[in-house]
Amino acid sequence: MTTLLEIKSSVLRQVQACPTFRRRAEGEPAATSADPPEPAAGAWKPGDGVEFFAHMRLILKKGEGRQGLPCPEVLLRSGSPAPAEPVDPSRGLRALTQEEVEMLYEEALYTVLYRAGTMGPDQVDDQETLLGYLQQVFGTSPEEHAEAIERVKKAKAPTYALKVSVMRAKNLLAKDPNGFSDPYCMLGILPASGAPREPGPRTEQRFSFRKGSKRGGPLPAKCIQVTEVKSSTLNPVWKENFVFEIEDVSTDQLHLDIWDHDDDVSLVEACRKLNEVIGLKGMSRYFKQIVKSARANGTAGPAEDHTDDFLGCLNIPVREVPVAGEDRWFKLEPRSSASRVQGDCQLVLKLITTQRDTGMSQRGRAGFLSYMLLLSRLLQFEHRSEEPKASCWRGELSGPAATILCLHGAQNNLSALQLAVLHWQVSSRHHQTRTLDYGYLLGLLEDMQAHWEEASSLPQGQEESLADSFHAFSEFGLRLLRQLRDFFPATNSTAVYRLELLLKCLSKMQIFQPSFEVCSFRTELNADISAALKRGNREWYDRLLNTKSPREQSGPQRLAGLVELADAVYEDLQSCYGIYASLFHSITDIDFFTLTFRQLERLVAEEAWVLTEELSPKMTLEVASGLFELYVTLADIQRFWSSIPGRDSRSLALAGIHGPFLPAVKLWLQVLRDQVRWRLQGAVDVDTLEPMDASSKHSSSAATASLCFSHIQELWARLAWPDPAQAEALGTQLSQDLCAATLFYTELLRKKVDAQPGAAGEAVSEPLCVVLNNVELLRKAAGQTLRGLAWPEVTSGPEGVLPRPLLGCAQALDEDLQQEVHTVTAHLTSKMVADIRKYVQHISLSPDSIQNDEAVAPLMKYLDEKLALLNTSLVKENLSRVLEALWELLLQAILRALGANLDVSADFYGRFHFTLEALVSFFHAEGQGLPLESLKDGSYKRLEEELRLHQCSTRECIEQYYLDKLKQVARGRVRTRSVGTRPRPRTPAPRSLAQALPQRSLEQKRFGRLSVRCHYEAAEQRLVVEVLHAADLPPLDANGLSDPFVIVELGPPHLFPLVRSQRTQVKNRTLHPVYDELFYFSVPAEACRRRGACVLFTVMDHDWLSTNDFAGEAALGLGSVGGIARPQVGGSARARQPVTLHLRRPRAQVKSALRMLEGRTNKEAQEFVKRLKELEKCMEADP
Repeated sequence: MTTLLEIKSSVLRQVQACPTFRRRAEGEPAATSADPPEPAAGAWKPGDGVEFFAHMRLILKKGEGRQGLPCPEVLLRSGSPAPAEPVDPSRGLRALTQEEVEMLYEEALYTVLYRAGTMGPDQVDDQETLLGYLQQVFGTSPEEHAEAIERVKKAKAPTYALKVSVMRAKNLLAKDPNGFSDPYCMLGILPASGAPREPGPRTEQRFSFRKGSKRGGPLPAKCIQVTEVKSSTLNPVWKENFVFEIEDVSTDQLHLDIWDHDDDVSLVEACRKLNEVIGLKGMSRYFKQIVKSARANGTAGPAEDHTDDFLGCLNIPVREVPVAGEDRWFKLEPRSSASRVQGDCQLVLKLITTQRDTGMSQRGRAGFLSYMLLLSRLLQFEHRSEEPKASCWRGELSGPAATILCLHGAQNNLSALQLAVLHWQVSSRHHQTRTLDYGYLLGLLEDMQAHWEEASSLPQGQEESLADSFHAFSEFGLRLLRQLRDFFPATNSTAVYRLELLLKCLSKMQIFQPSFEVCSFRTELNADISAALKRGNREWYDRLLNTKSPREQSGPQRLAGLVELADAVYEDLQSCYGIYASLFHSITDIDFFTLTFRQLERLVAEEAWVLTEELSPKMTLEVASGLFELYVTLADIQRFWSSIPGRDSRSLALAGIHGPFLPAVKLWLQVLRDQVRWRLQGAVDVDTLEPMDASSKHSSSAATASLCFSHIQELWARLAWPDPAQAEALGTQLSQDLCAATLFYTELLRKKVDAQPGAAGEAVSEPLCVVLNNVELLRKAAGQTLRGLAWPEVTSGPEGVLPRPLLGCAQALDEDLQQEVHTVTAHLTSKMVADIRKYVQHISLSPDSIQNDEAVAPLMKYLDEKLALLNTSLVKENLSRVLEALWELLLQAILRALGANLDVSADFYGRFHFTLEALVSFFHAEGQGLPLESLKDGSYKRLEEELRLHQCSTRECIEQYYLDKLKQVARGRVRTRSVGTRPRPRTPAPRSLAQALPQRSLEQKRFGRLSVRCHYEAAEQRLVVEVLHAADLPPLDANGLSDPFVIVELGPPHLFPLVRSQRTQVKNRTLHPVYDELFYFSVPAEACRRRGACVLFTVMDHDWLSTNDFAGEAALGLGSVGGIARPQVGGSARARQPVTLHLRRPRAQVKSALRMLEGRTNKEAQEFVKRLKELEKCMEADP
């Protein structure tokens, strides 16, 4: 018993399934691993199953990466540097002449030597360092450098000017009665002496400008400038620009006053403004204004008595202005300690030059042109120093270069937008000669976009130059996009990131297109990108076609190359969907995947149509193999499109292309049928019928067969034949071939195991166990493969239901394999029959003095040993089958032993009863073995019944005989009701049960039925039996009728010893007699309530010249009769409903009690048996 208790922990974990073999190495099992690694296409020959399936594995391996939509994480496999982009030195800025280089050198030196302003913390303040850097950039000798410096020093110093932008002020004092002020600014340049350059008002403690009585009069622009008056505000916004010439940068100062403008008003006008007064402070300012007007006798007085109110001032030394300029808030200062001011003023200051004594300036070159040339020169020099990381350079300039450019841009009064434009122009051109980082270029475009509101201030020449740079860069980018797969491969994450930045640059350029009035883009950039991508797709395809499948070759030679081309197109479409599509859609709003798929799919379809037409008349085995592989890839392409939501493959050029491939596919499937048989034959030939390893219980040939079937299922899924009718024909043929191959394999196994010599005395054959496991494994594999061969039906049936031909094939194969398993199981257990009978005989011959467990021990030990071997050698399903077969063998052996020993002691049967219970416990194994329902069915019931009857007395056996008759009648009644009742919807009845129910109904009607009515009259202590009529009796005479009569008797005889049987009249020539006869039996009620008490009705056919014929019998238990089960309450007894009894013949379980009585020697048993024997003679002629 210990063996079966281990089933849960050992056998259940070792149940094999088909996917197990797929998780093994791609090669075949070790015993058959002579497969070549990668045979060339078409290299296999008919009959060589190894090479054929190796080639099939290559086809399937290609499909492993084609399941579902691709993920970017799978495609991006490399982070190596991106491929180098093409560069062209001629696409840069125009090369300068020697004279222009010298003038540019002079311009740079002039910028450094005549610099003005304060250097920032990130700028180089050392003049010698800057000059030395320029010498390196222009590559001049020390002598030439010194001479150039001397020439520049002798030149006239530049004329400086301070560019001031008065932006806004905030939090000013309120000087007017309404709580606001009317501020304006007066600003100018103060010389070193602190006085203005033109005569003006005298200062007190600090200098300030005074405004005359007439504000509208002209003021000298050289020294003093005035902003507009902003009425009624404490936070004025001016945004006015002024330029002041500077004579001495080191000593001059910028002075700015903010005043509250007061108009000249009379006393009457001042009084009228009473309604404008706000707050107490406003009231005091109001009375001050009234007093001013009263002093002037109500009229406007002199101007000096009515000056504007001071709000604050600023004094900024020119030398403190940063070289790059500044945008800053300055805190307002008072004129004296007695002044009260508050607030801040925002100024933008920039120190520029208005006249420069350089060659470029003298020739009228604009400042932005000289800056562009200088920037280009510095960029080339700086990029050369970054040679190891040239393609990743982001334009980071050194300190001297950045300082020189800052000085030159500020001195030439270049705006932030002009600087951004110049840096883009130079860098984008430089990128086409030496690759830069696209992130740097994108940053330049974003910087230009940030200042694009000033685009109207761009000079026309610079706008034209910017448009040219956009055009040149877009052409460069489109050329790269045409060769997208070469310069931005989808497997390289670095290259894909560069592509993303390039697309962002091209997309950003479109923002500026509407602003161009001169030289705008010729066409929409998105249209140009789409055209470039289409052209690139065609060039890539043509190049691939000429390499792999040139049209100059013959059709069979081109076929293999076309397969490779179709595979390359599929991989490219995966890259387009997984990598490129999202980039193009999110940045440029171009559906790159649809554009590419439509184009490449059409090109491949055209090539496939042409080639199939050429090869159809030349169909050979090798051509069929190539066409099959080509179609599988084309089907993958169609499925790829259909797997995307919202896409319909019916609009593709590949739709309907399966037609020309049909002959090749049919031929290939025929070859597959033969190759499968060859492969299985070879696998069985080298199979040793030993388990492959410790974890498996099948041999190598089963693994090979399972793997072959799995490959066939996968290949059918990849084939996905679209035409339902053709798919049904192909699938049906393939399923039939698969079933034939499966049975062929089992036949090979049977022959192999029969040819092996069996070991002497070996009860459990390991080869048979392996064969049994192999068949079970193949049964599962074949069933799974057949379910995977389903095809789309013309008329769609219920979902999940196999097509009818496939379902029939699968059911037939399963039945055949189940029969094969049963045969092998019987063969395996037949070797144990002799041993089992020997141990059962040992139990029967054991003397009564031996304890039961001792008598049974040898049998249990034998079973434990053999089942331990079976548990080790068999999978769970086969172990259960063998256990069931052994169980039946044991039951038959015990029945045989009982039949050979009659009229023995009760202890003999008790011992076998003990044996039976021990075997049930052993085979059930606490729920881990066979279920109790299975153990206690069939032969077990018969054996248990015989054991029980052998232990009963003669009268108990007789009572059991009658009880069996009553059970038979009760079972018939239940069955009758179940036939007419609607089946429960819980679980559908099996086919065998559905067929059995009508048969049982016919069997019940076979012998007819009898209607009777019974009741017990307690007052007279008699049983009243009324025989009413019979129907559908069997014809027992030659005329097709019968002469029936009914014998009514009570049983068992020992309960009613004084009661004689009675009979009805004979009804001649009828099968539906009507009797309506009453019979009275004087019996006590207590006897009627005894176990087995019943009324037995025997219908006989009366014969005048021979023995009466038996027609059928029925029994009615007296315990259910009215008056015995419950007292009769009023009314006539005849009012009770009649009972219809189905007539029967005695069954085996009824005869079992009779067999027990036959072995008894006492008189009572012999008389009962003799009486029944006489009745059986009447039953010999079965109608």
